[in-house]
Amino acid sequence: MKNQIIKLSLVAVFPLFLMSCGSKKNITSSLLTQNKLEIEFQKYKGTPYKYGGTTKNGFDCSGFVNTVYLNAFKVELPRVTTDIANYGYSIKQSKLKSGDLVFFKPSRKYMHVGIYVGNGLFMHSSTSKGVIKSRLDNVYWSKKYRFAKRILKNHK
Repeated sequence: MKNQIIKLSLVAVFPLFLMSCGSKKNITSSLLTQNKLEIEFQKYKGTPYKYGGTTKNGFDCSGFVNTVYLNAFKVELPRVTTDIANYGYSIKQSKLKSGDLVFFKPSRKYMHVGIYVGNGLFMHSSTSKGVIKSRLDNVYWSKKYRFAKRILKNHK
C-alpha cells in the first residue's frame, strides 16, 4: 500500500516537474536570445547606414537584420525587406519576443525592418543615425509600424 502511494505521488508530481523544467528552458532561451542580440548590437552600434550595405562599413536595414540573424542564430534570410516579410509567421505586437522581426512603412516607396530586443525596443539600421535601438512607442515609429514576424530557427 505504501509503495502504491509513493508511485501515485510520483506520477502526480512528475508532470509538474517537467512543466517547471520547460518554463525555465523558455526563460533561459529568451535570455540567451537577448544576450546574442546584445552582442551583435554592441559589435555594430553606430555603423552608418549605407543603401545596399551588408558590412561593418555600412548597413541598410535588411543587410543589418541578415547579418545579425546569421551571426546570432545561424539563420539565413532573404536579402531584401519585402522578401523577409514573407518569411516566418505573423504575430501580434502584444506577443513580441526578443528576436522577432518588426516591419514599418516609412513611405510609400519602401519598408523598414528591425529586430525586437525586448522591453519595447528594437534594433535597426536607421538612415539618419546608423545602427541604433529605438522604442516601438516612439511617436515616429508607432505611426509607421505595420506588422511583426517570428522566424523559426530551422526555417530555410
